[in-house]
Amino acid sequence: MYVECKAGGLNGQAWIGRVAFNRTGKSLTYRGRTFQSLKGSGFKANYFDVETGEEFWISGPRRDGADRLYPTSASPVHVDDDVAEEYWRDIRGCDAPKA
Repeated sequence: MYVECKAGGLNGQAWIGRVAFNRTGKSLTYRGRTFQSLKGSGFKANYFDVETGEEFWISGPRRDGADRLYPTSASPVHVDDDVAEEYWRDIRGCDAPKA
C-alpha cells in the first residue's frame, strides 16, 4: 500500500509497504502503528493513527508510480525492503532501479 503522512501538511513522508487489515477492514496496521478510517471526514486524508491522531493518506500503489495526491512534491517515496522486489515486478512491471 501507499502510505503518506499528512500531519505536517499536504506533502509528507511517504512509503510503499505491506499493511495488515483487521477482520472488519475498518482499521489496519503498518510499521507497528494502527490506523482507523476517517470515513470520509478527513481533509486530504482517509485514515488517522489511533495513538497520535496524525492523519494519513493510504491507498493502493499505482502502476505509474504517481501515488502522491500532489505529484509536484519533490520528496521521495520510500519503498520498504520487504516489498521492494514484489512492488517493482508486480505493480510497476519492471526491474528495481539501480542504487
